[in-house]
Amino acid sequence: MSGNDSLGRGGVLVAVVAGQPVAVLEQAARLAGDLGVPLVCATVDPNRYLVSNYVDGTVVALPYDPDLPEAAEEEFDAELEERVRAVLKGRGVPFGFKQLAGDPAWALTRLADEVDARYIVVGTREAGLRGSLREFFNGSVAVHLAHRQHRPVIVVPLAPVAGAESLPWEDPTEK
Repeated sequence: MSGNDSLGRGGVLVAVVAGQPVAVLEQAARLAGDLGVPLVCATVDPNRYLVSNYVDGTVVALPYDPDLPEAAEEEFDAELEERVRAVLKGRGVPFGFKQLAGDPAWALTRLADEVDARYIVVGTREAGLRGSLREFFNGSVAVHLAHRQHRPVIVVPLAPVAGAESLPWEDPTEK
């Protein structure tokens, strides 16, 4: 599947990120397979903002940092594409790729509208201090999605916390 005409209209949109556990992609593929619909694998570069989005699927973006190179045509990361292809191989689910730029929640919402996605699948935030700080300052993509559009958002837990353990945002000394 390639181009916007065949980019999975009415399918499942999944946010993929380099280094993300395969569970998110596997669950999205399972859902798409169960529904008999295509899977759209999208990644977002939050360090660039959208300048143009052409009918053929080409995305042109500029960096927020003025010291970075000027406008560039966004291309899906080759390593990430290879990883996605390896995970989806043999599953019988048609899939396509889309590179986006800007705020992840807004970019995914725009793409979901464009392809008339049935569901948006995302993973939970990364564990650790860096992930907690990023979520504190930027907010959760899943929460932003749940408040910015009408589609169901499926959140795949990447590092579930056992019942007695503190949640990542809780202070363990308060218990």
